[in-house]
Amino acid sequence: MFSGSIPALVTPFTDGAFDEAAFRAHIDWQIESGSTALVPCGTTGEAATMTIAEHNHVVRVCIDQAAGRVPVIAGCGSNDTSVALEHVRAAKGAGAAAALLVPPYYNRPNQEGVFRHFEVLARDGGLPIVLYNVPGRTVTDIAVETMARIVTAFPDVVVGLKDATGAIQRVSAQRAACGADFCQLSGNDDMALAFMAMGGRGCISVTANVAPALCAEFQDACLAGDYGRALTLQDQLYPLHAALFSDASPGPVKYALNRLRPGFSAEMRLPMTPPSEASRKAVDAALVHAGLIQ
Repeated sequence: MFSGSIPALVTPFTDGAFDEAAFRAHIDWQIESGSTALVPCGTTGEAATMTIAEHNHVVRVCIDQAAGRVPVIAGCGSNDTSVALEHVRAAKGAGAAAALLVPPYYNRPNQEGVFRHFEVLARDGGLPIVLYNVPGRTVTDIAVETMARIVTAFPDVVVGLKDATGAIQRVSAQRAACGADFCQLSGNDDMALAFMAMGGRGCISVTANVAPALCAEFQDACLAGDYGRALTLQDQLYPLHAALFSDASPGPVKYALNRLRPGFSAEMRLPMTPPSEASRKAVDAALVHAGLIQ
């Protein structure tokens, strides 16, 4: 259902408020540069700092601006199943193509609780679901066996996975458990080359915010089986992949965007703070290495 370079969009803020004009311009740039879908209100979008109403508004704006040019996978995750369901239903009403959903964070449910959380969202939400497994942030892992159980129970609803476990062998384990046609998307830019070679279909990318054309070209090369070209692009982009996580995300990526597009605010909401001087220097060097600035 999804493939290619899919940016996990940052959310621009100016004086504490959502900067809708900047967000719309960012979406246009992403689409014009070859991004194949968009993810608003994910981790990179600082969704955890938004009210429910604000979150749903950002999703609506993204869908409106995309205007059918590419699908929108709306971030809808919450540690409260009922709140996640509210987000999914709002995204459906706005015209999203799918919902991106993490397992409940902080609560630390067991695997039965993880299954039942997704059972409610798949049964009652009305949207295709892309699972988002990121135990480094949620603490809770969607075990391979639980994932297979979810996919088997809702094969027409649970259509894919964003895998940010950092465990590259999971791609093969999940292919075996969920089927070779189950759409697996990398959640780690730095591991996307290996992920694609093992059967991935694309990447929900932080780096694509900053280098959308290069990330799209990289994904096109992987999907065409041109791994020589993909490796060249990996070498060009790798320092940027690393630098964008040299401090708490999305600080470095917002700093990078401000360097490339000076009108784009680097402002974040607490508890996120600007990246350190060392992180900024790493980003600057990586932007030069990627050929994005002189």
